[in-house]
Amino acid sequence: MFIDTHCHLTDNYISGDLQDVVNRAKDAGVTTLICPTADPKDIPNALAISQKYSNIFVTTGIHPEYPDADTATSLTPDVLGNPKVVGIGEIGLDYHFGKENRDKQIKLFEEQLDLAKKYNLPVAIHTRDAEEDTAAILTSDYRGVMHCFTSSWGLAKIMLDRGFFFSASGILTFKNAEEIRDTFSKIPVDRLVVETDSPYCAPVPYRGKTCEPAFVVETAKMLAQIKNIQLDKLAEVLAENTKRLYPKIVLN
Repeated sequence: MFIDTHCHLTDNYISGDLQDVVNRAKDAGVTTLICPTADPKDIPNALAISQKYSNIFVTTGIHPEYPDADTATSLTPDVLGNPKVVGIGEIGLDYHFGKENRDKQIKLFEEQLDLAKKYNLPVAIHTRDAEEDTAAILTSDYRGVMHCFTSSWGLAKIMLDRGFFFSASGILTFKNAEEIRDTFSKIPVDRLVVETDSPYCAPVPYRGKTCEPAFVVETAKMLAQIKNIQLDKLAEVLAENTKRLYPKIVLN
């Protein structure tokens, strides 16, 4: 049994029936899915999906690419109190295309972190080219996961000390990802989870294809190799870790 802890099921890449995506995941042994939001407009759809499927849960959040979004309108008490909402994400900072809106990004990030504390929810963190600010803001007052982690071992050490988990995506399987694999070899196995980040980052041998939750098994295989652990044993550890990360989740 595997859990895809981060798959964007509201994205337009699902051109067919979502049921087919869920069925392929189940056939691959991926029995529980967590659907994050990025665009505030995705939140109602994500919640509707989670109500339809007992094995799909949601993290609701606003990605830094929407720095002008209104958290009060999108992340209401009804949304954050929903039983299927297990966390707030994905949230964070992204300076990849520049820092012109840095202050707005930080304001949005901090507003959502405040909500996480208020509702006692873990956070799923996006950080790209923003390690210094991420480390400065994301203190040990918060708990959660560094989603699709590809940042430095330096940031990993800081966030390990603050109790965070780390999520491996299909990038871990890429030929040129030696540094990322080295970082994950150093992270304790009890702090690891896996994800696809569907529809992005399809792992080997599916490079070039639209990623979907069934593919998370390939990332788990690479992680098992890196940690020198049997795949079935790793699956058990990952399930335990996911439950500690997201206490509200009910594993299928």
